[in-house]
Amino acid sequence: MRIRKADQNEDSRAQRLAKISDALAHTARIEMFQYIMKCNTARTPVRNKDLVAAFPYSQATVSQHLNKLVIGGLIEARQEGTSTMYYANIGALAQYTDLLRMMTIPE
Repeated sequence: MRIRKADQNEDSRAQRLAKISDALAHTARIEMFQYIMKCNTARTPVRNKDLVAAFPYSQATVSQHLNKLVIGGLIEARQEGTSTMYYANIGALAQYTDLLRMMTIPE
């Protein structure tokens, strides 16, 4: 039996779903994402040092978690002066739930 390669659209959907799932696969990243969303809602800037102060992790660990959230598209990092500011991408959550709804079990 020959296995057909899925069309590119399906691959990109699966890849997007995997990246977001990976970003959400750790409790610390979920908590950091929630913290960033809360701060963004209050119009409070969020820097790496703010997250280090808010969570019981080293700066290196916080940076690694932030990188996963950026790769997953859940947050955006923007350089502002000498600081990197972090912003929640709420649209990524909507896209994630849409991708989950579109999942089907192969026959």
